Amino acid sequence: MNSSPLLYFIGAGPGAPDLITLRGQQLIARADLILYADSLVMAEIVQWAKPGAQIVPTADLHLDQIMPLMIDAAQQGKLVARVHSGDPALYGAIHEQMVRLREREIAYAIVPGVSAVFAAAAALGVELTIPELTQTVICTRISGRASSVPEREELAGLAAHGASLALFLSITKARQVQETLLTGYAPETPVAVLHRISWPDEQIVQCTLDKLAETVRQAGFTRQALILISPALAAGDVRSKLYTANYRHRFRTQ
Repeated sequence: MNSSPLLYFIGAGPGAPDLITLRGQQLIARADLILYADSLVMAEIVQWAKPGAQIVPTADLHLDQIMPLMIDAAQQGKLVARVHSGDPALYGAIHEQMVRLREREIAYAIVPGVSAVFAAAAALGVELTIPELTQTVICTRISGRASSVPEREELAGLAAHGASLALFLSITKARQVQETLLTGYAPETPVAVLHRISWPDEQIVQCTLDKLAETVRQAGFTRQALILISPALAAGDVRSKLYTANYRHRFRTQ
């Protein structure tokens, strides 16, 4: 496999074009072929494309239509930017693409992006890992038509940890989510539902876990919404040991 990649999977971030990484932006500006998931990525992401670049929205294409475009361009020595929403490592469906590229000995690289879960925390102005409260963030989803969750990762088992929990691709099953999570979280656990976070029409609603399904119904969210459940959303004045005056480490000995 050629060690110098001509094909890049680029995380566009949660929505706002200026949340893409500088590396991702620079690669888009150099690319000869740009394929972006237009159902989830704002069209403004291609504003940096150079004159003459081929731009292909992929929302209505399937894998067997997308892959030949990428492979043919790379084999011709063209730079390819395959742009996905958020961070490609989370629900990006890039594994199946990378398998086919390896079969054809086409080198590729991945450019990380800002995940919706971190854009959500930023929008809410919270930290998801609070000392003595929760130090774990779980990113998951419930089973859907396109992907089933392994039995060992069923939501009830994850809820038992009481950690910060980010639920992707699960908004249409809010009632099931609520009922399942109540087996592990207290009814008053704070919840935030974030619709199209960082997009111009973003919406954020907050409630307690026992009101989740009704809140989602009233908001009318049916897609592109993240559910965030965490005791950290309502944390009080909790301090880490790291910045206490008497905590010594290699950079602070006095």
